[in-house]
Amino acid sequence: MGAEGSSEVEATVRAVLRDILALDDTRVAAFRDSTPLFGALPELDSMAVASVLTELEDRLGIVIEDDEVDGEMLETFGTLLRFAESKALV
Repeated sequence: MGAEGSSEVEATVRAVLRDILALDDTRVAAFRDSTPLFGALPELDSMAVASVLTELEDRLGIVIEDDEVDGEMLETFGTLLRFAESKALV
């Protein structure tokens, strides 16, 4: 997919976070690679994590295995984005 695919994945990750966590568009648009997620966003609790990952699978057409899910993957917007790209851009 290249750079275009990468921007599509980023737009999808932002949309999923916005939709599942009911976040404001402006807030999600301001997320940078270093923006903390799990543990920093009260909206992103353990139940929301499952919903976010399921929605990413559906929208990106990927499969996320249980053993791939850890705190590091959800630490920042950048780590979640890189994970999604690694799954979608193969």
